[in-house]
Parts: sequence; structure tokens; C-alpha cells
Amino acid sequence: MCIFKAQKSIIKIFSIVVLICAVICVGYSISVNAEDEGTKAATILFTHDTHSHVYPTYDSEGNGRGGYTKLSTLIKRYRNLYSEDSSVITVDAGDFSMGTLFQAIYMTDACELRMLGAMGYDVVTLGNHEFDYRDDGLAAMLEAAMASGDKLPMIVNGNYYPPAEGSEDYTEGSRKVWEAYEKYGVKEYTVLERDGVRYAIFGVFGEDSHEYSPMSGMVYEPAVDAAKRIVAEIMENEEYDYIICLSHSGTDENASKSEDHILAKSVDGIDVIVSGHTHTTLREPIIVNGTIIVSAGEYARNLGMLRIAKASDGSVKFVDYELIEVSDSVSEDKLILKAAKEYKDLIADRYLVDYGMKYDQVLAYSDFDFKGISKKQEELPLGNLIADSFIYAVKQAEGKDYIPVDLAIVGNGVIRETLSKGEITVADAFNVLSLGIGPDGKTGYPLVSIYIRGNELKNIFEVDASVTPIMSVAQLYASGMSWTYNTRRMFFNRVTDGWKLTEDGKKQAIDDNKLYRVVTGLYEGQMLGVVKAKSYGILTVTPLDENGNEVTDFESRIIYDENGNEVKVWGALATYLDSFEEIDGVSVVPERYNTTEGRKIVYASLNPIELLKSPNWVTITVIVVVLVLIAIIILCVLHHRKRKRRQHKRRRY
Repeated sequence: MCIFKAQKSIIKIFSIVVLICAVICVGYSISVNAEDEGTKAATILFTHDTHSHVYPTYDSEGNGRGGYTKLSTLIKRYRNLYSEDSSVITVDAGDFSMGTLFQAIYMTDACELRMLGAMGYDVVTLGNHEFDYRDDGLAAMLEAAMASGDKLPMIVNGNYYPPAEGSEDYTEGSRKVWEAYEKYGVKEYTVLERDGVRYAIFGVFGEDSHEYSPMSGMVYEPAVDAAKRIVAEIMENEEYDYIICLSHSGTDENASKSEDHILAKSVDGIDVIVSGHTHTTLREPIIVNGTIIVSAGEYARNLGMLRIAKASDGSVKFVDYELIEVSDSVSEDKLILKAAKEYKDLIADRYLVDYGMKYDQVLAYSDFDFKGISKKQEELPLGNLIADSFIYAVKQAEGKDYIPVDLAIVGNGVIRETLSKGEITVADAFNVLSLGIGPDGKTGYPLVSIYIRGNELKNIFEVDASVTPIMSVAQLYASGMSWTYNTRRMFFNRVTDGWKLTEDGKKQAIDDNKLYRVVTGLYEGQMLGVVKAKSYGILTVTPLDENGNEVTDFESRIIYDENGNEVKVWGALATYLDSFEEIDGVSVVPERYNTTEGRKIVYASLNPIELLKSPNWVTITVIVVVLVLIAIIILCVLHHRKRKRRQHKRRRY
């Protein structure tokens, strides 16, 4: 009986709780509806860092992901879906160029910008790779876009402009950019109205982006300063519902180093930051100081979708967020596909013809996938393949006049893609090493040849060992030499051994006084020249010519083929892939590139002998400082004890 009474009591209490919850929920619903009475809903479709990926990227199973041809289908689908109940805009946060063969016609045809316009993008900003062909290259691209007569997106750029006319740094390139900006209508911000909703949209360029654009010729204003100035101007002069920032600055897991975290925290009034540059994929938005930060990842692999609403009290509310995968199941947009084919034909006629190659030409077949680059310090078979291709290309270019290459190196920062199992085409090879431009005005960094004295070779290895944890782009992969380092040792003294490798794989000691021939890309060559400055004078690498004279003009060290053409880094890889032993008429990638070969041995040991052997002046200095500190501590302790004994004796007497 008591049990039944207890059960009835529990049921009664439960019913009351449910009723209360229902009342609360109804009240909350009424509150939300009342608050939403003045809501202006907005849907923002966004991308960034698409890097000329017009076509999907296919894996070894034949699944195609990303690319403008599929992305366009999704944009149209979701624009139609959300336009029924909200305003919809489409934006991009920069680096829409440089990453595939389509960049070869960047200056002449502006295909990336024109395709963004064809896909219905409303507003875009500029990223650091839009300046890869320097200031006059950007100007040429903008002029080509305008000359096409195509529909184009607006460009906003609030803090990255050429030097002013009459200033010390003003050049002919500066003049061209100013004129191109004016013709195109590049502004610090724009106010765009869609379906009764007004968006104030501005663009900023990040500090890291600026550092990655050393040849841009632009003047950089700190992003926070520019954003404060622009937001204040918008608030004072414009009617708007939302303020949106297209930022090519990026985020970092460490908020103190994350430029867009800092931007949101430092500047009030920004509702949304679309964050590009760092290729970040944010599955959930980051909210800082009321600002919603979003990122969709690189290469058009995802279409970002953010839905927000503005309540009657003026506050902006987060409604929904999704990264929509541009997957194999998405069909390709026929209009964009047709445009891509036309641009592809232009690439063949204006660029590839000079190299005797075709876009879809099969160079080789691989029975395995190559591992892509990562932040982990390790030997990478893809890096080995590329470095080997540099030596092969020099041999082909110099023929009977070939001077043996002792070391070929490629940096992590210039490897943009990997290679998948199956057929490898010319376009695939280009995508791996797509960055840069040479003095010939053609896309792709050229190979350069320099000499390094033996006593400084270890410092190159040390860049790989000590700088990589700070900057993963500094990791190096090599052919012709190998080295070993302990990640537990002192910074700038991690390398324990280094050798010259003979053709049969035997190790030879490096002669400190000998000049060794080093071949690398123009970018890496220039970076070697600033190692001393970047390492605060701790490491010295002095590029020399064959006579031992210091090299400062790396363009004078470019390698040319028998026809006088620059030997491009991507071309070296392409010709090397095409050179392997053939099976059924197709070059086959050797199995040895499916694994590491001990060219770089990385280990972590706390063994005292391992930690202290072969110390350089950095380690010796640290050891001396530590010993001095220990000695001071011991002396202080002894002095303290002696003083206490004296005090004790005085008390006794």
C-alpha cells in the first residue's frame, strides 16, 4: 500500500515538473518570437583559399572532390534553398588563384576571378597569392578581367595598397596597380543590399600574409588599425544591418597567435569574420567579442554556410552553420565546365606548348599513394622524388657539360599537393609545385644552382632540424646528402651527423673547406640567403658561385635548358616522372619511392651523451650559463649557512 502511495506521489511530482517545463518552453518560444519580430535573416555562403582549383581533385578510387565545376552546383542549390526565407550572399576571403595550371593564364585571362563572377560571387578580397606575380602581375590580371566584359565580383581591400605617388617606394608597378584598382573599383568596403538586407563588407590583409608577399610592392597597414578605422567609418556614414569582414589573416589553435582572434577581440562591431589564409577548417564557428569567425578549408572542398538573424533590439544572433562537402556525388555545373574547357585550351596554346606537354598527358603510373606533407619532422618519399627530379633535370639540361650536383633540396612550403595511386598527368605534376614565377614572366619557380662551403652545410641541415618546429614550411627534403638529428637537443644544435651520399648509397664525410654544388628552387635559394638574419646570427649560410664569391642575385643563377628556357621546378618533376622504366608503354614510378630511404633520420633521445656530443657555441654557452647559475646558487647557499652559523654563535655568547 505504501508502495502504491509512493508511486502516485512520484507520478504527481513528475506531472507537475513536466507542466512547469512546458510552460517555460512556451514562454521561451513566445519570448523568442517576440524578439524575432524585427529579425532580418541572412545566409552567407563562403569560401577561401580555393587556389585555382577549377576541376575536382581525384583520389586513387576515382572520387572527385572540390573544384569550381562542382562548387558552382552547390552554390546555386543553396542559394535557391535559402532565398525563400532569407537574404543570401556569396563571398570569398582570398587566395582564389595559384595552385593549378589555370594560374598560367592568370595575367592574360584572369580566369579565376571571371569564374568566381560566373558562379555568382558578390564580394571577394585579395590574398597573398594574388601577389605572386608581383604588383604589375596583379594589375595585369585586373585589367584582363575588366577587358573581358564578364560579370565580376566586387573586390574589397582595406589595408594593402601601393605606395602613394611621389613616395620613395613608388614604382611603375605601383602606378599600374593604382590605375587597375580605380578601373576595377577596388574599395576598402562596400555596402551591398540583397532582398532588403544591407551588408557592409570590408577586407583586410594579415601580417603573416604580408610576410609571405615579400615582392608584392604593397604598403601594409596593421589589420586591427585598419578595421577600427573602417568600422568606425561604416557606423558613422552608412545604413547597414550586418558588418562582415573578409580577412586573409587566419586563425591558430593558440589564440594569442591567431590573427583573426586578435582582430575580433580588438575591434567592436564586426558581426562576422570569414577567415582565410591558414587553410583552417572550422566545423563549429568561433565566437569572440560577439564576432562569429568561420572557415571552410582549402581548394573548394567545402562550401561554408552561415545563417544569422538580427533581432529588433539590434543584436545579431547565430542561427545555423554548416560546411557542405563538395563531394563526388555533386554533379558538375555545365556552364562552368564549358568555361573551364575553353580556359584549358588557352593553357595549352599559351603555356604548355613551350614545354612540349599537354594538360592531360599521362607521365607515369604509380602503384601507390604518396603521403602528403605534414607538420611532423620526418623524411618524406614525395620530397625524395622531387629532390631527385632536380638532379635529373640538371643532367638533362647541361648534357655533356653537366657539373655534378652534390645536394638538391626542396622545402615543405612549396609542395602544394601530393600524388595519388594511378595515372599521373602533367596537370598533377604541376599542382605539386605550382608556386611562383620566373624572370621569363612564366608561371613556376625556376631551378637555381649555387655553392655552399662544407662547414656551412650543417647549418642547412640545422634549418630543417631547428626551424621546422617553429615554421613547418622550413622543413627540407634532400637528394645527394643525408643528416641525423635529435629533437631533444638544444635549438640550433640538433644535428649530430651529416654525410655526402655516393651514387651507390655510401656515406662520405663532408669536407669543411670544399665548395659543394647545391640545386634548389629560386624561392628556397632566396630563403637560404636570409638564414643568418632569420636565426638572429646563430646560423650562417652564404650562397656562393663556383669561384667562391657571394651570390646576392639569385636570378643570375637560374638553370636553362638547351633552348634557353628556364628549367622550372614543376617541369623537373614532370620530366623525371616520364623517365622511369616503362611497362606497356607507360613510365612506372619505382617502388623505392613508396618508403623512406634513411636520407633524414629523426629521433628523440635524452641520453646525456646524445644530448651533449658535438656541441656548438650555442650549447656550450647554455652549459656555461647553467654552470655559472648553479655555482651562484651553491655560493648563496653556503653564504647563507655560514651567516646562520655566525648568528647562532653570537646568541650562545
